[in-house]
Amino acid sequence: MSIRHATLRQLRVFEAVARHLSFSRAAEELHLTQPAVSMQVKALEAQAGLPLFEQIGKRIHLTEAGEALQRHSRTIGDELRAAEEALDAMRGLQHGRLAIAVVSTATYVAPPLLARFIGAHPGVALRLAVDNRAEVLRQLADNEVDLAIIGRPPEDLEITAEAFARHPHVIIAPPLHPLAGRRRIPLGRLANETFIVREPGSGTRGLLERLFVSHGLSLNVSMEMASNESIKQAVLAGMGISLLSLHTVGLELETGRLVMLDVEGLPVVRQWHIAHLARKRLSPVALACKQFLLHEGAAFLESRRSPARPPRRRARAI
Repeated sequence: MSIRHATLRQLRVFEAVARHLSFSRAAEELHLTQPAVSMQVKALEAQAGLPLFEQIGKRIHLTEAGEALQRHSRTIGDELRAAEEALDAMRGLQHGRLAIAVVSTATYVAPPLLARFIGAHPGVALRLAVDNRAEVLRQLADNEVDLAIIGRPPEDLEITAEAFARHPHVIIAPPLHPLAGRRRIPLGRLANETFIVREPGSGTRGLLERLFVSHGLSLNVSMEMASNESIKQAVLAGMGISLLSLHTVGLELETGRLVMLDVEGLPVVRQWHIAHLARKRLSPVALACKQFLLHEGAAFLESRRSPARPPRRRARAI
């Protein structure tokens, strides 16, 4: 047998397992059963004549042969994507595939925006991945997605990132919190409060940490949570306060389930960015989506903002 007889399907399955180092996660991504994924990998190992994975404890690792094949399978995948993009260009924007990764906070922003774009281009197949900042940047670096919607652009990755909309962050608390209703609360007063924060690597957590450091304050973290929804529920239960994107708490502020503390110097305003690898040649569909966000994203999000939004005159950027 020879690796020359390997099928593109086998290589695609292998690449997914190698990337995740997990048969179950690869199966989920490819919409296959785990036995089907295992069968494809075993068939490829038979073609290669060498084991591609080894299991140590409960974890799997690439063998030396697996690492070599992973490099080549990525190259093959890149060439196939380039061929597909060239064909998409010939077809125009009536058809095509678009892969976008968004940071989890953008869950409240990206779907309605992208729904408008897909509504204007119904032939486009969209794959949307939602994850924390670190994972989104990894997908961007590994060229697994065409575009990414992120907050602060990374400094250690060669990407093109363009701002398309304001992204304000506010301090939220339960309605009966002692500081609710106070005006112009000094940030230093919050140093005595317990904060509920996102996991390490989250853009929102990094923003809160930089805010406190810039004022020479220590942050009192009581709890870490992996989602904004969990944080909102914990704040509602009176377990602490938090800094969250205004886009994530509009409904709770409107209904009075949460309140926004009037803290001096807030809201902290960042920008939403649409990003892609600097060296990447965007397909016509990806380019059209990028231009749509740059030209229409800000106005659309502004029209959806809660009437409970903080005044813009005190907004600052960090």
